[in-house]
Amino acid sequence: MPVVDDTTPLAAQLAEDARKRIELHGSTFLRPVETRIFTIANQKGGVGKTTTAVNIAAALATGGLNVLVIDNDPQGNASTALGLEHHAGTPSIYDVIINDTALGDVIQPAEDIPGLYGAPATIDLSGAEIELVSMVARENRLRNAIRDHVEKRESEGLPRFDYIIIDCPPSLGLLTINAFVAAREVIIPIQCEYYALEGLSQLLKNIDLIRGHLNPDLHVSTILLTMFDKRTNLAREVAAEVRQHFPRETLDATIPRSVRISEAPSYGQTVLTYDAGSTGALAYLEAAKEIAERATTTTGQPAAAEKEN
Repeated sequence: MPVVDDTTPLAAQLAEDARKRIELHGSTFLRPVETRIFTIANQKGGVGKTTTAVNIAAALATGGLNVLVIDNDPQGNASTALGLEHHAGTPSIYDVIINDTALGDVIQPAEDIPGLYGAPATIDLSGAEIELVSMVARENRLRNAIRDHVEKRESEGLPRFDYIIIDCPPSLGLLTINAFVAAREVIIPIQCEYYALEGLSQLLKNIDLIRGHLNPDLHVSTILLTMFDKRTNLAREVAAEVRQHFPRETLDATIPRSVRISEAPSYGQTVLTYDAGSTGALAYLEAAKEIAERATTTTGQPAAAEKEN
C-alpha cells in the first residue's frame, strides 16, 4: 500500500487515489436481504442529485449488484447519463405513472455496465404534475408500479433488483411526493459550499410529513457531501457542520469537484465508465461500498428537522 506523500497537494492526491484503487479493485458489495429503495432528494438545485443517483447506481452495479434507476425528473438528465433512449414517444416513467403501463415495459439496460438498468424520463413527464392532480390515489402511483414489478419478478423467478434509486426534480411537487411514498430511504446530497444547509430543515420537515401521513417507513439514511474541495477552509467547515448535525447519516466518503464527473454525461456515460480510474469514480465507488455495508438498522434513524440551527 503506497504511503501518502503530503509534500504537495498533487502528490498527496495521487497517493490517495492509488491507495483507493488497490482497496476497491475487484470489490463485490454485500447483497441486501430485500430490495432497498432510495430517493435522491434536495430542494436546493445544483447539489449533484442526478450525478449522485447515476454514479452510486453504477458503482453498486460494478460491485456485482442489480440496480434500477428511475428517472423521475422531467429534465431526463439521469436517462442521458445512463445512455437510455428518452426521445418523445419512448415508453417512459410518464406512461407508468399516468397511463398505468407496467414498469417492466419501460425499463432499459444500461449498455456499459451489466446489472444496471434504467426507467427513462421523456419530455411528457413535464405535464405529469397537472395530470396527477385529478387522479385517485395520486401519491401512490409510483409505489404501486414498483411493488407490482417487484412481485412480478419474484413470481417469474427472475433476479430481484437489489437497489432501486429514484432521481427527483428539485421541487416538492407530486412527482417528488410519489418518489418519497415509493421509497424507504432518502439520500440527501449536500454541496460543500455556502448556504449548504439552506432549505435542509424544510426538506426534513417535508419528509416528516410524508412519514406521518403517507409512508411511515421513510427515513433519511444517508447524507453525502458533494463538490468537496479539502484545500479550502469553507469546504472543511461545511463538512464539519454537517457531520456535527448528522453524525450517523453522513458518509465518511466525500465526492470531490471533478472535471471527469462533469464531462461524463455529455458522452452518455457515468464517470465509472468514462474514466474508471479518476478521483471522482473512486469517490463514488467508495461511497457505494459504504452504503452497501451500512445496515439499515444502524443508519436508518430518522434525521430530525430541529437538528439544523
